[in-house]
Amino acid sequence: MRNMILTALLSVIAVVSGYVEELDDDKFKEYRQNELWLVEFYAPWCEYCHTFEPIWYEVGAELKSLGSPVNVGKMDTTVHKSIASEFNIRGYPTIKLFKGDLSFDYKGPRTKDAIIEFTNRVSGPVVRPLSSVQLFQHVMSRHDLIFVYIGGQSLLKKEYYKAAAEYIVHTYFFTASEGILPKAVTLQDVPVVAVFKDGTYYLYNEHLEKMDSVYVSTGFTNRLLPYGFDSTATNKFVDGDLSSWINRERFPSYFQIDSFSLYQMGEQQSKLVALAVVDEKNPSEESIRYKTLMERLSSEYRDLYKSDYQFGYVDGNEYINGLIMGEVAIPSIIVLNMTIDGYCLPESKIETMEDLLHFLNSVLDGSATLLGGNGFLQCTKRAFYKAKSTVVSMFQTAPIFSCFVCGVPAIIAVMVVWATCTAVPANDEKSEEGATASPALDAHGKKATELQPDSTEKTTEAKKED
Repeated sequence: MRNMILTALLSVIAVVSGYVEELDDDKFKEYRQNELWLVEFYAPWCEYCHTFEPIWYEVGAELKSLGSPVNVGKMDTTVHKSIASEFNIRGYPTIKLFKGDLSFDYKGPRTKDAIIEFTNRVSGPVVRPLSSVQLFQHVMSRHDLIFVYIGGQSLLKKEYYKAAAEYIVHTYFFTASEGILPKAVTLQDVPVVAVFKDGTYYLYNEHLEKMDSVYVSTGFTNRLLPYGFDSTATNKFVDGDLSSWINRERFPSYFQIDSFSLYQMGEQQSKLVALAVVDEKNPSEESIRYKTLMERLSSEYRDLYKSDYQFGYVDGNEYINGLIMGEVAIPSIIVLNMTIDGYCLPESKIETMEDLLHFLNSVLDGSATLLGGNGFLQCTKRAFYKAKSTVVSMFQTAPIFSCFVCGVPAIIAVMVVWATCTAVPANDEKSEEGATASPALDAHGKKATELQPDSTEKTTEAKKED
């Protein structure tokens, strides 16, 4: 009750102050052509939308206080169905930033800081220039990961701008000259694209090299195995095309991974995700060891696995349990393939770095058991599991509202069944009407003579004469 009152007060304050504007079809079409708009698409019946509402008004208030050119609005998709259909709104709340005819989806955490960071990044230039050493150092101090194009005009620069327009929703893109880079940065040739992350930098290599490697078909996909598996020589682009390289490198080598990051990996990446599942609130000795092993591996064996694995850890097993529809022990090691919802678990306990390397290699060569997947039976099972989890979550967070939502359809169904069972058949109704219209019988069971109006009047007159 208190949360509902707080939400209502925030709504009034936000609307009165102009932080968040309720949009309709006409306003939306008029405004978005000439202005920047950050819009939340919601449904009144969505419990998540009610929970998110105070955060959305905080976003509007802070962007207003910062002098941002971005306007903040919201739209009820149950009223404005044509807009919801045009932009394929399926989940709630959905957040989009509009720049003229372009729209950008926000798929990160539903927090004020994350949304504002996304807004500031996407609303500005796709590629920003770094004109001085001080500006470069300032940007590095504010961001954990950035991409930088170094050099003059080239075909690579055109590809860089094209890729930046695609991935601006995820990270920042800059241009710079060699003179403003830190002295520790060594370039063999320019132009070049670099990613600065993990306290160091990596360069994009678009040239061909000879590598001792071999492609094999595993349960996950066709993957390039690390050095040492085969001596077959093959020519291969070291980093592939620029867009693919940026997609692989746009995450830190090792970090705390949440459900939103996993969703992005499944949607746009081909990497497997190697995770340490731990409890951050009550870390055990084994949890610390798993995290340390995974972090060491991401650093020491990066070049070996950079095309195949994304490393990280998750706090708690709730999301992983929902993904695999089972119970993952804490702590544990697991490898996920988010593109097919598959996973592998080690068959024996991971004690050392050698054990972890053996497990990762067994996943790549196909000897590890592949569980889950996206087959018909698995998808059906997952649909039932998600439906069950959704209902349970609804009753836990909003029991009264959930009873209403689930109770109304049940009552309607009962009424329909009752009406069907108690309805009088059409044939019975016709027979009753026929019985009423049939001629009456006399005491001897014979049909009585029907009296016409004239005969009735004569009989009355005869009675008067008598």
